[in-house]
Amino acid sequence: MSEHFIKNIEIKNFKCFVDFKAEGFGRVNLIGGKNNVGKTAFMEAVFVISDAKEKKDKDILGTFMTIESFRGMSNNISGREIKAINNKYFNSKIRTTTFELKSTLKKDESLVNENVKLSFTNSNCNFIPSNMIGDDLIISIFDKIKKQRKREKLNKILNEFDKNILEFDIIENKPQVFLNSIEEFQDVIELGHGLKRYIAIISSILANKDGLIFLDELENGVHYTHLDKLWEIILTISKEQNVQVFATTHSKECIESYARVSKKLKDKEITFIKITKLQNDTIKAGVRDYDMLQYTIEDGHEVRGW
Repeated sequence: MSEHFIKNIEIKNFKCFVDFKAEGFGRVNLIGGKNNVGKTAFMEAVFVISDAKEKKDKDILGTFMTIESFRGMSNNISGREIKAINNKYFNSKIRTTTFELKSTLKKDESLVNENVKLSFTNSNCNFIPSNMIGDDLIISIFDKIKKQRKREKLNKILNEFDKNILEFDIIENKPQVFLNSIEEFQDVIELGHGLKRYIAIISSILANKDGLIFLDELENGVHYTHLDKLWEIILTISKEQNVQVFATTHSKECIESYARVSKKLKDKEITFIKITKLQNDTIKAGVRDYDMLQYTIEDGHEVRGW
């Protein structure tokens, strides 16, 4: 497994997490559990430290959907255990956020306020939200695709998904696809939210070599019959691009598809993380590796957390 991948995390006083640990992450990690158990909050905590790379300044913006803004910190996180410690009253106008990289840094604090400009992207990281995806996010990712000369690769993947799609481009500041059936470009949104999410997911993995990608509620807008193809592309491209993926799901079909496709591809660098809230409100994570996930599915055990 790549040295830059996050393998363990410890979270204290962040949103619903008081004292939480999880370890043994793979290249691709799917997170399941009941509604409101903390799946998205878990990804947000990982995202906070996901841009902590080898940079000199320790003031990196890392912002995402459910909290207005965060200041991250910068250091080489290669393979080390990570602690993310956050003031849980983050809805106040001024929030003090503390991060610590165990055995590498003591402490670093920075004030965060709601005037910081929002962004869903860092240098080699994207957070794809569960709600409607804005054009700005698609455009920013596609700019990276063009700079890296990966447009042909993206178009090939989109054509494999839908033979009617021959090309993707940004025209008049709108994401559009060239359709074989009408021989002209059409606004992506006219073809449904699912296609827009699909383009955002695939583009972000292609554009962020050696990076990290966060996919909240992966199955949103994607018909269950397309899940195998989506997982095959995610697993294949993430391996080619050396990208670590964290995704959440509510769907049993999505989990079963994930297990089925990883088995087909013989890809063992995967995990399934089941997040559970105990009666005392303590949140625990059960991390299943490839072998344990396959056993769980094949033996007919419930995997969603309810």
